[in-house]
Amino acid sequence: MTTETQSTDSCATQTLSPHLICDGAFEAIEFYKKAFGAKELMRLPGPDGKLMHGSVSIFGAMVMLAEENSEWKTFGPKTLGGTPVVIHLNVDNVDEVIETAVEAGAKLVMPATDMFWGDRYGQVEDPFGHLWSIATHLKDMTVEEIQQAMGESMPECGKPVD
Repeated sequence: MTTETQSTDSCATQTLSPHLICDGAFEAIEFYKKAFGAKELMRLPGPDGKLMHGSVSIFGAMVMLAEENSEWKTFGPKTLGGTPVVIHLNVDNVDEVIETAVEAGAKLVMPATDMFWGDRYGQVEDPFGHLWSIATHLKDMTVEEIQQAMGESMPECGKPVD
């Protein structure tokens, strides 16, 4: 038996892409076009006419989509009653992206705010139940500076772990 190892250098050429399950996946593609300027890459309807597989590019990152399917045990956040995942976008103008997403039908969860870690950050929930965090980087900070800023803004959380 051979064991293959992968150097950390080769990980830089790999990607991680979310595969979102939606109740209304065709509609989700259209929403992501309006909300985030998504570019449609692929749309494959299944025999039942629902989206079997689709993909879009959002700010240069691939997002794959499929329709909910009880036979495959794949369910979207609305069916599950929430989502354990937050999809994060780094953008040039967080306020503009959040405003556009809300105008397209997203629910504002957290308005954009300057955060202690050096980003301007907010959250929206899309009409399909997926939670999106959106940020614009404002300043580089060391871990120590972030820890100190966290302690100043949230004293109960700013204590170093032993």
